[in-house]
Amino acid sequence: MLPPLTVPPSLLGLLQVARPCFTAPSFRTFAALVTGLIVQTRRRTVVGMLLGAGLTRAWPHDRAHYFFARARWSADQLGLALAHLIVDRLLPEEAALQVAVDDTLFKRRGKKVYGAAWQHDGSATGPRKTGFGNNWVVLGLLVPLPFLARPICLPVLARLWRPKTGRSKVELARELVGVLLAAFPHHHLDLVGD
Repeated sequence: MLPPLTVPPSLLGLLQVARPCFTAPSFRTFAALVTGLIVQTRRRTVVGMLLGAGLTRAWPHDRAHYFFARARWSADQLGLALAHLIVDRLLPEEAALQVAVDDTLFKRRGKKVYGAAWQHDGSATGPRKTGFGNNWVVLGLLVPLPFLARPICLPVLARLWRPKTGRSKVELARELVGVLLAAFPHHHLDLVGD
């Protein structure tokens, strides 16, 4: 029997929007990992999430790794559930969706990191503008908040770009925009990309 999760009711209420994206056991794992991610201030890793959730002695580490590697859930379905939550709660009704698309390098190490390669890193300081890792094309919703001078971008969809596989970053961005448009057919969309 699994130990009960200690997820704050307010957070659990927010995470309920994602429940249809998972099986019951996967949702429990998801809720625990999100809680650990929020609480953990240092290690932003799978093990760090378990540590933040206080589950390092209660759950085997491979349960969390299994969730990301083999459990049945769709990142697009989860991202669209998040997008609907954002549109429903943070944007004015009938407002145009302000969308940003960009790519980012997530630096990784190791021989077994899937999709990692030496790639351009536009945010790198110094003369070397390359880094080893995963390059993600990310689509986010721009959300104006009353207490900030400018909108924030909340990422909702992403695609891993792998060099020399035939699909360009622009094609991946187009695919992400198509996924978002299909989920919000009655909204006007304003897109900015880099």
